Amino acid sequence: MGPPFGDEGGVGQRDPFSWGDAMKAGLGALRLAPHVFWAMTPREFDAALKGAFGDVASPLSRRDLAALMGAYPDTDGVMPAKAGIQ
Repeated sequence: MGPPFGDEGGVGQRDPFSWGDAMKAGLGALRLAPHVFWAMTPREFDAALKGAFGDVASPLSRRDLAALMGAYPDTDGVMPAKAGIQ
């Protein structure tokens, strides 16, 4: 039996779940005991992450991006260099 979501590609294929990132968040950032982490449902884990770190910000809409670009226009179209980086 292959990986849970296959490795052939195709329509409807999802990326495999990142267990490493989930364990880093649950065991590291949230400091959950392993037996608590492994007993949680995905919804419980999601709720714990949102409770600890807040909800994920949604991307800017085109209108909001245009408003920001209007408020802070690039004067010459070139991004300024960071201090010490050439």
